[in-house]
Amino acid sequence: MFIHVANPIYDSVFKYIMEDERIAKTMLSALLKKEVVHVTVRPHEYSNTTRDTLSMFRIDFAATVREREGDVEKDRVVLIELQKTWLNTETLRFRQYLGAQYSNKNNIREADEKGFAYPMVAVYLLGHKVGNIKEPIVYVNHDVFDYNGNIVKEGSEEPFVESLTHNSIIVQIPLLHGNVNNRLEKVLSVFDQTQVEGNTQQVLKIDEDKYADDNDMLYVLHKLTAAAANSEMRQDMNVEDEYYKAIEDRDTAIMQRDKILKEKEEQLSQQSEQLSQQSEQLSQQSEQLSQQSEQLSLKDEQLSLKDEQLRNMAKVLFDKGMTEEQISSMTGIDIENIVKLLK
Repeated sequence: MFIHVANPIYDSVFKYIMEDERIAKTMLSALLKKEVVHVTVRPHEYSNTTRDTLSMFRIDFAATVREREGDVEKDRVVLIELQKTWLNTETLRFRQYLGAQYSNKNNIREADEKGFAYPMVAVYLLGHKVGNIKEPIVYVNHDVFDYNGNIVKEGSEEPFVESLTHNSIIVQIPLLHGNVNNRLEKVLSVFDQTQVEGNTQQVLKIDEDKYADDNDMLYVLHKLTAAAANSEMRQDMNVEDEYYKAIEDRDTAIMQRDKILKEKEEQLSQQSEQLSQQSEQLSQQSEQLSQQSEQLSLKDEQLSLKDEQLRNMAKVLFDKGMTEEQISSMTGIDIENIVKLLK
């Protein structure tokens, strides 16, 4: 049977279900792949009670995790720093938040004289893809190595080491496409955005029968169904939609502005290139004119020299007693010009 539930990708819905200890235990047990026997939502100052330019919902847990070492069961407290975002978010914001957690004195183990911190796991639920990573869920775990690259098994959980390093779990929500191959994918299937129903993202259409054998997941669906029927919750989702619509409109305006600026830059670059070509052509023409001017000047000098030579020749012939007519006949210069040369 298909049912309609509120989309947990919304901050308001996510907060609503994760403040329920049973759901928090279900979610965190699946993420950590360990039994979480107790969860406490930790007070903090970093959740998005006021909006900023990017959405990043944060919630902190102190989880009591039960682990088995041989035949012995051991409970240990682990801090879970869970951050969820719809949009491509600068990693700097994640780092700033983690930095705040490292410096938070409330994260120091109780009655620890040396000031060692609780081990911490950072969980990122992302509404966008991360580079070329194809897997919907990836684990980034830090091992301890010796100089030769061999894993040091003993002492890796020492408080000093755990106080200064942390593991991470990254969930890429867009890659959750209904494939359920393990417990975690089953739990996270309620985030599968391919199940969106209607014109908005607020409601998912989910096949309840797929969870008939899982009381914890049926409880999650029941909680999400209640959220979908809650008028205040729907109003909160409307507010988020308006907020993200404003973000999208802003980003669209920025993209259009950048496109226009790029086109103008290309036009200016083309015009600059054309002007450069024209300037080069004018320079070439100027050089050609300069060369022509030099050639004309040289020709003028040659003509002037030739006239001088003819004048001298005419004078020599005239001094030898030749008449102007004889000189004209010998040189081929008309008498008028001979008279001018002899002046």
